[in-house]
Amino acid sequence: MAHCVHHLLTALPAPLLVYIQEEFNLTYTRASFVTTAFALANGAGQLPAGFLADRAGPRVLITIGILGVAIAGVFVGLSQTYIMLLATLVLMGLLAGGYHPAATPLISASIPEKQRGRALGFHLIGGNTSFFLGPLIAGATASVWGWRGSFLWLAVPTAIFGIYFFWYLRRYSVKKQPQDAGQEEEAVEESPPQPGNRRRLIAFLSMSVLGGGAGMSVIAFISLYARDVLGASDQAAASLLSIIYFSGLWAGPVGGYISDKIGRVPIIVVTSLLSGVLVYLVQLPPLGFGFYAVLFVIGINNAFRMPVSEVFIMGQTSAKHRSTIYGVYYFTMQYTGAVFAPILGHIIDTYGFDACFTAASITTVAVTLVCSWFLREGKKLPAA
Repeated sequence: MAHCVHHLLTALPAPLLVYIQEEFNLTYTRASFVTTAFALANGAGQLPAGFLADRAGPRVLITIGILGVAIAGVFVGLSQTYIMLLATLVLMGLLAGGYHPAATPLISASIPEKQRGRALGFHLIGGNTSFFLGPLIAGATASVWGWRGSFLWLAVPTAIFGIYFFWYLRRYSVKKQPQDAGQEEEAVEESPPQPGNRRRLIAFLSMSVLGGGAGMSVIAFISLYARDVLGASDQAAASLLSIIYFSGLWAGPVGGYISDKIGRVPIIVVTSLLSGVLVYLVQLPPLGFGFYAVLFVIGINNAFRMPVSEVFIMGQTSAKHRSTIYGVYYFTMQYTGAVFAPILGHIIDTYGFDACFTAASITTVAVTLVCSWFLREGKKLPAA
């Protein structure tokens, strides 16, 4: 529930881009800064959030991540100029950065090592639910109250839940009995990182930064592509992203379960290669079943990869530095998307959408092939 509520407002900029671009008469490059402003600030917020979560605990950081987003969402809804909009999205991004570096280690601390893929996949349902509902809500409310109304209406339940969840986590920590400590310690006992963990971690982050950033940045332009090239209406274009995230309502736990059985690296490599292929396929079908099917498979592929990636990072880091490393991971993901979005927007302005999709596809596949060599497992440590 917390994951879903946290993303309700942060899921709105991409589907509402069709309305924002039209109101402020933006080029594709300038429109890309709407998503870039949030992504840059969100990435900047991840690093201190991960550092603080390792030291101050997750409750305060998660509360800031949820309640802060609600407050910033009100300011976004009240913004009257393009510059004001960018500034308030920066504020939202900074405050949103507290959630993920705190939430993922909090979940993993309560789950046995062999079940973490499934647990984090279940957590992903919340995030995908908001990204599924966000475009639908955005398309419905923006057609009646405008894009500002979408932010203002969703800020209310986000704020209410943020206050409730702070109280809930406090109540949970007070209720824990001393005798539970031994059971919890036994449940979270885990193997130390394997030899070569630093090499694999660097390769994984490189794949996420270069390959994943190029592939994921394309999603921000899907609604504009559907409207300007395929002829979809503003409301239909704003709602299309829900197709991508609908599959995440079930595919995340499935991907996590499979990774618990066969390992993380094969799924990371295969889904990264598929991401490049699917980005290329977006440009081929007309608006209709074929286009919707490509979006649906993109959602499945992304949902498979996310929980597996989080568990993979967990296996390469020690517990005391885990939130910090997650902060670095989310920082690199956000910053890469923020950097790639204006580049892709410029390619669209200059050469068109087809060139953008092709360039992103080639980059994703090439980076994955190079990094996959360095992701190979090291020798297993002998049993104690």
